Amino acid sequence: MVKSEMTNALSIKSESDETSSVIDPNAEKKLLRKLDIVLLPMFTLIYCCNFIDRTSIGNARIAGLEKDLGMKGFDLNIALTVYYICYVISDVPSNLLLKRFGSIWIAFLVIVFGVVSIGAAFVKSFAGMLVTRIFLGLAEGGTLSGLVYITARYYRRKEFVLRTGIFFGLAPTLAGAFGGLLASGLLAIPDFGVVVRWRKIFLIEGIITTGIGILLLFFIPDDPRITRFLNDDERALAIARIDADQVVKTGGRKEKTTLKLVLLSFNVHTTLCVVCFIMINISFQGLSLFLPTVITTLGKFGTIESQLRTVPVYLVGAVWAVFASYFSFRIKQRTIPMLLSVVYIVIGYAITIATKEPHARYAACFLSVAGGSPTGPLLLIWGTDNAAPDTMRAVVTAAITGFGSLGAIIAVWTYLPADAPNYHKGNSLNLATSSTVIVLIILGFLYLRRENAKRERGERDYRLENKTLAELEEMGYLHPQFRYQL
Repeated sequence: MVKSEMTNALSIKSESDETSSVIDPNAEKKLLRKLDIVLLPMFTLIYCCNFIDRTSIGNARIAGLEKDLGMKGFDLNIALTVYYICYVISDVPSNLLLKRFGSIWIAFLVIVFGVVSIGAAFVKSFAGMLVTRIFLGLAEGGTLSGLVYITARYYRRKEFVLRTGIFFGLAPTLAGAFGGLLASGLLAIPDFGVVVRWRKIFLIEGIITTGIGILLLFFIPDDPRITRFLNDDERALAIARIDADQVVKTGGRKEKTTLKLVLLSFNVHTTLCVVCFIMINISFQGLSLFLPTVITTLGKFGTIESQLRTVPVYLVGAVWAVFASYFSFRIKQRTIPMLLSVVYIVIGYAITIATKEPHARYAACFLSVAGGSPTGPLLLIWGTDNAAPDTMRAVVTAAITGFGSLGAIIAVWTYLPADAPNYHKGNSLNLATSSTVIVLIILGFLYLRRENAKRERGERDYRLENKTLAELEEMGYLHPQFRYQL
């Protein structure tokens, strides 16, 4: 019964010597439901592991990591900086490898950063910790961009924002909340062997991640053209859905990766998204890494109590991340939800700077985390939405998250011990960067609207002159019929 419905999902008709697909909406709904059930929980879980393993060093810090490893002064900041440098270096190459080898590459990355996290539980010195941060950065660098790239291969442009917003918006906030709960729970149980205090955090989280990575070897879906989790008719429908959003139909075929396509990916809009992502990362990643430390300064809280007080902050962020993504999906626009979210960040840091009252500053953490939770995902979605063909989409998703992580390197140096307990310099920087993002988003919106208007008036039609079919396929976002998502 299901197979016959899927067989009838695609009917073909000829128009002006071209073949176009007519998609059965009922069959499409069934396929979309199947994709949501399989991909969204899986991708959310993968990125949760990524985020937990990345930020667990913040929970380990207040559990005695620095004292046990003889770390002093800026040693922790150096370790975090090394991680993000490796993260930036690996992102674009990792996505190009994903394009070449398929989704199994993601499973390999998850296993690697899980094993590295386990290794971090047994380091004896600051040098050992640096080594683990190097390999963690190299492995985690391509994870987020890879997940977004795979998502773009399965979902249409109108569906992409909600799905990516769910796993990218939810995962960091859920990971932050769960990471705090898990850390406090692990610190409350007895030590075992040489694994004491903060070492339990790295060990258990690493074991969980490695186990998930091994399962992914067997279950993560590959490209729509060859994946085994769809039958033949579902694969044909999945390809037809993606073709429906393309100006030049390719039947799901990927063009050859060339240096020209890679360089063309770095256009005005991609550059703007990268700059905005850097600035958002300065505030969101900085606060995520140091939130337990910041909360400790707000009152006389013990280690476990500080961990637990991070949980509600992240839960509120998760709610707003899903709402903002859904709102963007409903109004078919990225600009307004992003602006609303960044305004929350601005208000949060303004309160933090303006007062020393602990309760007000704790409330400000809610606003800052809530605002930052969907803004990064929406910026990435905005850039990916407006990237074509496939090679450019792979590069853009990696460039925004990879080069955008330069903001995380800066963030590492925003909450310095000498600036405690008010962290006035770090909070002032975050207020300035988030305010700048508001201006840049508005400028980006105006630029894209102007470019769409030019294409409507036919002012870009000259690009089609004397082009071969292969050249038309590679035009992507430069094609006169391509319309930017505002």
